[in-house]
Amino acid sequence: MRRGAVAIPLPLCYTPPASAGPRFGGERDSVQMARRRQLYEGKAKVLFEGPEPGTLVQYFKDDATSGNGTKKGVITGKGVLNNRISEYLMTRLTEMGVPTHFIRRLNMREQLIREVEIIPLELVVRNVAAGSLSTRLGLKEGTRLPRSIIEYYYKNDQLQDPMVSEEHITCFGWASTQDLDDMVALALRINDFLSGLFLGVGIVLVDFKIEFGRLYENDEMRIVLADEISPDNCRLWDVNTGEKMDKDRFRRDLGKVEEGYQEVARRLGILPEAGARDMKGPEAMQ
Repeated sequence: MRRGAVAIPLPLCYTPPASAGPRFGGERDSVQMARRRQLYEGKAKVLFEGPEPGTLVQYFKDDATSGNGTKKGVITGKGVLNNRISEYLMTRLTEMGVPTHFIRRLNMREQLIREVEIIPLELVVRNVAAGSLSTRLGLKEGTRLPRSIIEYYYKNDQLQDPMVSEEHITCFGWASTQDLDDMVALALRINDFLSGLFLGVGIVLVDFKIEFGRLYENDEMRIVLADEISPDNCRLWDVNTGEKMDKDRFRRDLGKVEEGYQEVARRLGILPEAGARDMKGPEAMQ
């Protein structure tokens, strides 16, 4: 850790050079990460040590949770689909000049990412009233907001990720004012780009959650997009019917959860021809 950095009791994560671009279809996976040391396991992903210093391997699970872990289940093939969708979106954002954690996809369930110091905040960007915003403010779900709203949540499962203000963030040292300025600017750029991209395939980007990390290179620090972007952390509705194609299908017991994720991948043109086939992850060393 660089001098002056704040120690954060959260998992380290990952960011980006130019990717070789999406590799899809039925190609044989050229990299199999075997017997890597497991560093952290979350609700939807596992982090393993990477092949080189400063890198990690991010493995996507099929596990699904909601209500801060009160509801648990498995969405078959979700990890494969989220890996592909997040790869595609991270690659497109990198091309647009947004710095991300992503390096390249390794196989059907794994990505190579750069290790970063995760900022213990979740930024939620809202374009349409839904979820907790509708509940808190009594807004009818589906109401278009006058402008996009950014909310901050403190990453702490035990506290159920409480909503916080900029005053809380700077007071407790989770991020500086400059960090917040950088994150908000990136969040708005990401929202503009993804809103247009999804609208082009008939999907409304209702809202989404993103995380950021500090990447240290040559004694310099920059804020980069980390974690993932997928139907797990985006609300995605069909532009004509309003049908949900995201994790809300699991949260609200709407059924056809796998089909919702598959439809997002299909519209983005990245659903493997053979479907979301499985692949064994790395074997953790004891």
